[in-house]
Amino acid sequence: MRINDQIEIADWELTESFTRASGPGGQNVNKVSTAVELRFEAERSPNLPPAVKARLKRLSGRRWTQDGAIVIFVQETRSQARNRDIARERLTELIQKACEKPKRRVATRPTKGSVRRRLQAKKERGEVKALRGKVDE
Repeated sequence: MRINDQIEIADWELTESFTRASGPGGQNVNKVSTAVELRFEAERSPNLPPAVKARLKRLSGRRWTQDGAIVIFVQETRSQARNRDIARERLTELIQKACEKPKRRVATRPTKGSVRRRLQAKKERGEVKALRGKVDE
């Protein structure tokens, strides 16, 4: 499975298992195993750089297992082949997103004018609230 120019996933890294899907589908639901569970051994993959693995782990969330695999479960359609394609597409998108390096944040400071305006507005607002108190006779 080809992700981009540098990354290609071997077949041994992917494991697919099929189960019966829940939801609508008539008698088909009780007979045919259409739901797909795609398992990708990301931690042991020699094709992924360490930085991509770290970002992939963070992006995967609860789909990342203890032993370093990503599990994607799809039961959207009645077709096993279509569910299989959807699962592979989701894995591809996830890895492509992990390949993008996040931009480094550049720390900035507010301008003197904006600080002065903010403090002036706070002062005016405080004066308005102070005038709401009880009136002395």
